[in-house]
Amino acid sequence: MDKDLDIQTLRHSTAHILASAVVELYPGTKLGIGPAIEDGFYYDFDLPCKISEQDLPKIEQKMLEIIKSDYKFIRSELPKEEAIRIFKEKGEIYKLELLQDIQEEKVSIYTHNNFVDLCRGPHLESTGKVRYFKLLSISGAYWRGDERNPQLTRIYGTAFLTKQELEDYLHRLEEAKKRDHRKLGRDLELFEIFEDKFGSGLVFWLPKGAIVRKVIEDYLKEFHIKNGYQIVYTPHIAKISLWEISGHVNYYSDYMFSPMDIEGQKYIIKPMNCPGHILIYKSKLRSYRELPIRLFELGNVYRYERSGVLHGLMRVRGFTQDDAHIFCTPENLEDEILFLLDAVVNVLNKFGFKEYSIKLSTRPEKYIGDLEHWNLAEEALKVALEKKNLSYEIDPGEGVFYGPKIDLKIKDAIGRLWQCSTIQVDFNLPQRFDVKYRDKDGQDKYVIMVHRALLGSLERFFAVLIENYAGVFPLWLAPIQVKILTISDKFIEYATEVTTILRKHNFRVELDDSSSTLQYKIRESIVQKIPYVIIVGQKEQQNRSVSFRRYGTEKTEFISLEGFIDILKDETKD
Repeated sequence: MDKDLDIQTLRHSTAHILASAVVELYPGTKLGIGPAIEDGFYYDFDLPCKISEQDLPKIEQKMLEIIKSDYKFIRSELPKEEAIRIFKEKGEIYKLELLQDIQEEKVSIYTHNNFVDLCRGPHLESTGKVRYFKLLSISGAYWRGDERNPQLTRIYGTAFLTKQELEDYLHRLEEAKKRDHRKLGRDLELFEIFEDKFGSGLVFWLPKGAIVRKVIEDYLKEFHIKNGYQIVYTPHIAKISLWEISGHVNYYSDYMFSPMDIEGQKYIIKPMNCPGHILIYKSKLRSYRELPIRLFELGNVYRYERSGVLHGLMRVRGFTQDDAHIFCTPENLEDEILFLLDAVVNVLNKFGFKEYSIKLSTRPEKYIGDLEHWNLAEEALKVALEKKNLSYEIDPGEGVFYGPKIDLKIKDAIGRLWQCSTIQVDFNLPQRFDVKYRDKDGQDKYVIMVHRALLGSLERFFAVLIENYAGVFPLWLAPIQVKILTISDKFIEYATEVTTILRKHNFRVELDDSSSTLQYKIRESIVQKIPYVIIVGQKEQQNRSVSFRRYGTEKTEFISLEGFIDILKDETKD
């Protein structure tokens, strides 16, 4: 196959082959849509029967027959009314709905063999050009993403130009399954979501997960204090009038929980921290000499996400942002953005992420404020990125309703990109809330507000950490850093003493003095992915020493207790 072939064309053509195979195998199927997506394609079907992933090999076999037949993809342009007639005869109700939304007088359809689909294209020359593909999974999907519409069956697949690319991708998928934070979260006792008993998308941090969270929070607080931020806390609910002023009621209401009535006034659970920080700033008159003022909060927020998009810790309804708002003058703005770009890189490096993808998201279709301020904000972000020599792409129309933003995606150990850090410049909320400072000439002027999060949400970032490290956290982050195993009850006293000493040096230690066999204890420690396991027996007790194993090795090393402490200190000193 031609290496210059557009892979999106390949994948979209494969989606049509999938659709024709499904229609042939399951007569009465109604077609939804079937686009190419970032790593493959999908097609939505209204099927006359239920299917499962066990049916995918049968569908793949039918697709191979269609590919082998090498049918031509034929594009035809015809009047919209003619297309309506064709799809009406076929009973394709979803295609008819799509046709009603098309304004043009002519539309295009694609056919191969007896299969007909409404499509802009382009497609390959023929079905035989597809060679390396794989169907991946089945899920439910509401028609046009609206839960009030019928739920269709979505079949996902992928296709590549070469066999090696397909094999590499499937290998990455297998690796991703092993790293799935939802499974590891249960296996390693890190978190739970009690969907039936407590509610969907609401996270319980179990003791081990909570320890990791504490380590992250302690690091963040120390980092921010050292860099001139002031830590604040704001309530979880607020009068809805606050969100009417901010614009969230008009522009963000789909993601806000319904208001509650308290003593005749409407309150909502907060979806954002920014209005609360504005009130703190406005609690007294501010001089230009005080600016920039940087307020930081590990703030809990709640957003209504539909159940169909909830996904472990990645997409939840309640989460904690490492949220900060900087109130500055126009003269401060560039330096603040430059400082923030350095901060983002430094913090993410600390957690082991050194490769990024950066996008500058510009003014969306629905926005507040005037164009002059939007242009100034976009230019400030652009200049800062260029001064730091950071490569970036423009993401048109993807800014938030109150301002443009820089989004930074981190690359994990198997090459996946995850959205974490964001920096947003906002001229609009200061004007809506009348947020000012007194300038050196005695005039009151509007501040510029910078919204930023370094990690994003703690829940999502924790999920990324779990998957990046496959649950094998670096020593400084590991919930249990050392596990001490006794060979028999005779050595419990010395093992307890070692536990106490290590804890006094601020290491997180767990003692297993159970009557289980040593091999069982070692195996359990490996399953829990604990960085260091200490074995305590006669020799260790007599010499006031320890025998230890590092996770991932079978080698046991014998060393003095002081020497082992030095190893731990050296590994965690940075």
